[in-house]
Amino acid sequence: MREGNAPLVRREDYLAPAYWIKTVDLTFDLDPAKTLVINKMTVERNADLPEQPLRLNGEKLNLTRVMVNGEPATFRVEDDCLVLENLPAGEFALEVRNTCCPEKNLELSGLYTSGGGFFTQCEAQGFRRITYFLDRPDVMAVYTVTLKGNAKKYPVLLSNGNLLEQGELPEGKHFAKWHDPFPKPSYLFALVAADLVCREQKIKARNGREHLLQVYVRAGDLDKTEHAMRSLIASVAWDEARFGLALDLERFMIVAVSDFNMGAMENKGLNLFNTKYVLANPATATDVDFAGIESVVGHEYFHNWTGNRITCRDWFQLSLKEGLTVYRDQEFSMDMAGDASARAVKRIEDVRGLRQVQFPEDAGPMAHPVRPDAYQAIDNFYTATVYEKGAEVVRMMAKLVGREGFARGMTLYFQRHDGQAVTCDDFAQAIADANPHSELSARLEQFKRWYSQAGTPRVTARGHYDLASQTYTLELLQHGLPTAGQPNKAPWVIPVAMGLVDAAGHQIALQLEGEAQPSGTERVLVLHEAQQRFVFVNVPAAPVPSLLRGFSAPVVLDDGLDEAALFTLLAHDSDPFNRWEAAQQLGLHRLLARVRGELDQPLDEAFVGALRAVLRHATLDPAFKELVLTLPSEGYVAEQIGHDVDPQRIHAARESMRRQLARALHDDWVWVWETQQPSGGYRPDPYSSGQRALVNHALSALVLDATVRGDTVWPGRAYQRVKDAGNMTDRAGALSALLHANAELAQPALERFHALFKDEPLVLDKWFAMQATACEHNGRVFERVKALTQHPDFTLRNPNRARSLLMMLFMWNPAAFHRTDAAGYVFWADKVVEVDAFNPQLASRLARAMDRWRTLAEPLRSAAREAIARVAARPELSDDTREIVTHALAD
Repeated sequence: MREGNAPLVRREDYLAPAYWIKTVDLTFDLDPAKTLVINKMTVERNADLPEQPLRLNGEKLNLTRVMVNGEPATFRVEDDCLVLENLPAGEFALEVRNTCCPEKNLELSGLYTSGGGFFTQCEAQGFRRITYFLDRPDVMAVYTVTLKGNAKKYPVLLSNGNLLEQGELPEGKHFAKWHDPFPKPSYLFALVAADLVCREQKIKARNGREHLLQVYVRAGDLDKTEHAMRSLIASVAWDEARFGLALDLERFMIVAVSDFNMGAMENKGLNLFNTKYVLANPATATDVDFAGIESVVGHEYFHNWTGNRITCRDWFQLSLKEGLTVYRDQEFSMDMAGDASARAVKRIEDVRGLRQVQFPEDAGPMAHPVRPDAYQAIDNFYTATVYEKGAEVVRMMAKLVGREGFARGMTLYFQRHDGQAVTCDDFAQAIADANPHSELSARLEQFKRWYSQAGTPRVTARGHYDLASQTYTLELLQHGLPTAGQPNKAPWVIPVAMGLVDAAGHQIALQLEGEAQPSGTERVLVLHEAQQRFVFVNVPAAPVPSLLRGFSAPVVLDDGLDEAALFTLLAHDSDPFNRWEAAQQLGLHRLLARVRGELDQPLDEAFVGALRAVLRHATLDPAFKELVLTLPSEGYVAEQIGHDVDPQRIHAARESMRRQLARALHDDWVWVWETQQPSGGYRPDPYSSGQRALVNHALSALVLDATVRGDTVWPGRAYQRVKDAGNMTDRAGALSALLHANAELAQPALERFHALFKDEPLVLDKWFAMQATACEHNGRVFERVKALTQHPDFTLRNPNRARSLLMMLFMWNPAAFHRTDAAGYVFWADKVVEVDAFNPQLASRLARAMDRWRTLAEPLRSAAREAIARVAARPELSDDTREIVTHALAD
């Protein structure tokens, strides 16, 4: 690994390429040790720029020949670039021949081997590890690809687009020739050569065109592909129905690979997926896995238009494709969920994820705008800010122009830019231009601050009711905290969806001062100044404001509501998100009081009774109940404290409250267990999944309470469920219940689970992850994780396996990781350095676990800084990891 010394790349320095590559004809003679790549390109000088050399990116390649118009060319290689000068004035043919070594490519970027086959990952800059090229997203070309390989070892040969021909070759080889008719950047190139089996399905689009859908997996995994195929079929149908975007190729292929740095990749017509997001059956996959597959399959398919047909001008525009496509996959999953309550559950889950990952990122050393201004390693900007916050920015646009207005904007976007590489500004302009009378159009330049300003806006809301005039005045204020390079923030455009609820829970008709009559019970206020006042008239009684309904903007809201108001919203609000949010705030108040005072102070009956009312409610969705009854996470509590954070004390406070709730609601949990079990066979639909989530929550509470009291009945039932559950959701739920209660039966249950699934890699990932995230007790979890790194089934070389143990400990078990003896930090530093030596992308993600070290209390803060400095001092550190630790240490 070369020393990390990549220069800083700045968005303001963008220049169009000096040359365009129009067509690419690639031939691969595949060999694990020495693959020959013949790259024939049609190149054209960019007439808008002065004449200059052609510089093609390359990395770890063995160059063998360069030809221009059929003649040997004069060239040089400098700074990992192939440089050619004195090139023909017009269009010319360029041929580059090189070899690469896929079997030594442990970074899993470019062309690499996995399980005896060949696979690629080219986003963001992996194509330069395959052949010399203008490896940037604004160079779009039409590709023809011929693959040659051993017919017995690699019977399946795939690349982008449509299959033109295939046949046999001498010496036991065969070939396949593919053509993608749509221009694409090099990051969307893909090839697969492996021994795979296929599930396929023909479908007919609304326009009558027939398409072939294929899902390729290893032999033995075909029975786990039905759900992925169903999800793909649903995705194709949804995109055509919702946005009029039809599948544009004869076939669409998904390939599952076990060694993969990402979740999946949207290569045009040939999506490569981590096996985690393809393989599922009831015996090996949980409800969460099934939902994840549907979401990721949809996400990558939707990229076919939002990312592939229109792509990014440069990598600073990454959210152009990722934020928009996350928004689309979230909408798809909500539509697939069906009824309003299931849609609300999906929205709550997305917001909970945003708060747990993106909000801390906005407050940490890696804070950056949705459209970053600079980077050293582009792989580090595949972040929650670009993806999830980027999706929230798109959602706010849709909120400001309405559902039909957003659809008009999408249509205009494709009319203007199909086949182009464009910017976030181009997308926002299209949505605004399609809705000229909208708030978005009126305030477009100000709205685009969401793309340029880092950090999470803070919104303060205070209301005053005047009985004499029957008016309710709502004052909204906004401000942004300083982030690196941005000490002062200008006001954002913030859509605040809201309603007013009276003490009995009735929704109040809304009429602003100056309006002739009321207009519904919910509306969107647009906060665009530092401070604004909204006066509602004809309000018959003092209301409780229900603000930011559906989480209409990614902000931190201080609504100043007292406990009585929160109990009113929890009991009566028509908006499910704010109903859940009221429960979260009530729970947070009690958790913070424990952290700052007596850890075991008793729970008040008002809170317990409110939760019991939700649990026993006759019509609320079971998944919604489970979310309401789940306390705020330890990480979320830490973010609310903000400084001098003691993870051990937070953990102790939350566990104390969890034990008390388990005892106080014991009879209710028994009622859930006895009456809420799903009936019939396993189905991963939202309602059945919600029932299982609630029942498993009940089991966890019952096992915890029984363990505290020394009762063996419920731990025994959980152990029996580990042995004989009819699906993985219930089996894993029972094992998790034993682990989180530190029950004596946890260890035999772990052994039983491993014996049942020792030959199922994805299930073993769960086995490792559950141990890494188990409830910490006297250092047991940390010591277990260290021991598990020596387990025969553990390897750092497989990203899924490494994440299942290390990422789970570092990111999701703060009490086990942040030890007063600093052993967790020493372990983190050792593993980051070890992984960085062969997989910088994975190492840099592990390094992000220390982003928020400055918020820790002493002596943790000093120990954490010492560990980060030790990693930063390594001269051989990769660019990816060096950028993370350098930002972390920066003042």
